[in-house]
Amino acid sequence: MNQGKFIRALIVGLPTGLFIIGFGAMLNSTMNGPDSSLDPNEKIRLEAAALHRKPVNRADLEAYLDVLCVKIGERNLGKPEALERTAIWLESTLGSGNIGYPIKRQIYEVKGNAVRNLIAELPGTTRRKEIVVVGAHYDTAPNCPGANDNGTGVAGMLALARAFAGDQQERTVRFVAFVNEEPPYFHTEDMGSVRYAQKCRIEGDNIVAMISLDSIGYFTDERGSQRVPQGLEGRFPDVGNFLAFVGDPNSRFIVDSAKASFANSSSIPVVGGVFPAQAQGVGSSDHWSFWQEGFPAVMVTDTAPFRYSHYHKPTDTVDKLDSERLEDVVSGLKQVITVWANPSGK
Repeated sequence: MNQGKFIRALIVGLPTGLFIIGFGAMLNSTMNGPDSSLDPNEKIRLEAAALHRKPVNRADLEAYLDVLCVKIGERNLGKPEALERTAIWLESTLGSGNIGYPIKRQIYEVKGNAVRNLIAELPGTTRRKEIVVVGAHYDTAPNCPGANDNGTGVAGMLALARAFAGDQQERTVRFVAFVNEEPPYFHTEDMGSVRYAQKCRIEGDNIVAMISLDSIGYFTDERGSQRVPQGLEGRFPDVGNFLAFVGDPNSRFIVDSAKASFANSSSIPVVGGVFPAQAQGVGSSDHWSFWQEGFPAVMVTDTAPFRYSHYHKPTDTVDKLDSERLEDVVSGLKQVITVWANPSGK
């Protein structure tokens, strides 16, 4: 090659080579490095949220239950104003003026009424695109103030959101309040968690674990107080003093992990495992919606109608709950979420 040709080749090839090297480095960083934030104010926002962080505590749980089940009471589309009041209160409690999360709404229409799921997200650090969902439905059955079902689940979700406020984990943690879990919307396209799980699948969200908090506040040490669903005989004790984790075959790993983590951090007995989807009660909460989209999900529950005689009745009131054991439950669930959100063992 003569000198002129060499110089021309250098002029043409050098920028191309630098571009290829730079693009390769960017691609490698994107695929293998820590996920970057799209929010330039994220660091400041997280620092502000951390000022509101509090450990799980009984006083907060009782205060949340008082608002939901005494001051508001029955909340469903049969009483749309009460349902809307609940949604507004949840937004203000989780939001930037209180606990400190930016809130996203998933709004859709049911019989002429606009309803919404509410999403509060704690962005992850090194594994930001991997998502842990902590969900609870905020509606109640008709003619029911819904203290256990599902005031306890919502109160627990709020307490967990506050306990994690501003404290980034490796994975992203989303706290989601679902609308329309109760009949007549249960297991239909108008169920809030069905809409949300479908949206997550369409958008390609990498949900590595979902936990549905549903009826987690009633416990009794009375012999014979626990009934067992048909087909699951021998799988549960006959005393209603335990917490159950329920999963499908695709969720076996997170069920086992949840049980172990909870047992190591709570005094509440824990049982559960993988059960046939057709067994009574196994698909009876928002985790079912995530199963339909192929996401691993688990329900945590006191088993509701299998020990609680006030299930879906006007007598499902806060005086029936064991707030001391509810605090123990939610504290144990914080450890479960911490383990799930930090696969490197933070």
